Amino acid sequence: MVLVAVFGAALLVAVLLSGLAARTVLSTSFLFLVGGALVSDGFLGLIHITPDSGIVAVTADLALFAVLFTDGMHVSFPKLRSGWKSPARALGLGMPLAFLGMALVTHYLVGLDWTTSFLVGAVLAPTDPVFASAIVGRKEVPPKLRQLLNVESGINDGLALPVVLVLIAAAGPSNGDAETSFGMIALELGLGLAFGVLLPLLVNGLVRFRLLGAEPKLQPMLPLATGILLYALCHLTHANPYLAAFSAGAVIVAVSPEAKAAFEPLGEALAELAKFAALLVFGALLTPHLFGNLSVGGYVAVVLAIVLIRPASLLLSLIGTAFDRRERLVAAWFGPKGFASVVYGLLVLQAGIPQGEEAYTLIAVCIAFSIVAHSSTDVPIARLFEVDDLAGIPGGEDDAPAERTGTDHDADAATRWR
Repeated sequence: MVLVAVFGAALLVAVLLSGLAARTVLSTSFLFLVGGALVSDGFLGLIHITPDSGIVAVTADLALFAVLFTDGMHVSFPKLRSGWKSPARALGLGMPLAFLGMALVTHYLVGLDWTTSFLVGAVLAPTDPVFASAIVGRKEVPPKLRQLLNVESGINDGLALPVVLVLIAAAGPSNGDAETSFGMIALELGLGLAFGVLLPLLVNGLVRFRLLGAEPKLQPMLPLATGILLYALCHLTHANPYLAAFSAGAVIVAVSPEAKAAFEPLGEALAELAKFAALLVFGALLTPHLFGNLSVGGYVAVVLAIVLIRPASLLLSLIGTAFDRRERLVAAWFGPKGFASVVYGLLVLQAGIPQGEEAYTLIAVCIAFSIVAHSSTDVPIARLFEVDDLAGIPGGEDDAPAERTGTDHDADAATRWR
């Protein structure tokens, strides 16, 4: 009950300060992170949470499923077809470069073996604009820049997951069973993809029957029921729930945009609640002991991950695109280690691999530093574009009013919560 009380208090403070947070360097994500750390064993000792606590696994699992389910609904296939080149560069070139760069610094500066180093790179490769919400939520920021960050962050979680699972199996203590592990991972991913595609299609087909259909006030419950059923089905069959969640969200928005529109306010609220709960639990794991366990080389690797590896990889991937110099620099800087990295880091720790604890320590510190760095600089940098707008500096195609889309709604919601 203490944890529930702490979460309720943190949520109340977050709501009361959300307006201020949208205008300053204050971040509600940071608030939940710090709140969890303060009440943990490392400080006040009000709650006792360890990485192997059941609440850690359950909270992380539910939160990532909810986040990926709503993220999938932000994948607009028509918009991707018309403006796919820049996001494709970020995902197809920038993300692998960040993955390789992080693996190199992890191996040479922290001393982890190559498999575990690549695992750290895969965990820290995904980005999440929730921790830099002023950039994707401000209308004065060029639409193409907001779209790039939204599409990149919405898809890269799902792309990183198979790599993370395969590398966990490769780094595991039972290397003799590696072939079996890889086969099981492929089966779980295949089942997850199949369930994520087929179940929404089945539900959409049922809705088309003349005698069936939801009344208006219950329409938001249809995607929610689909998501709950999908979550249970995946866990009963050992299908991968995360790939299923992302796939299902993308299929829902493609075959039933009206269902997505009805569910969006409820879905965003549920995803935010799950996300904040997981951040609170994650914060409780950030004890002084954890920070003390990271070597000097580890801290150097964390700094390089934030200020060099992500910026350099994305700048290289955006060479030759229509982005101007300032837009490329902003996109390169806002590569926060996102919510998926929190959950993937916990998967690494709970997998029991030989160097899992060292890898998790590096991952956790990097995420914490990234949240602080990116959530405290998004508003000031967003205001640079606002100054240009007020000064009447032309922005070409960006001056045209952007159509109200689901992605814009997501960005606005992120700004309100920050």
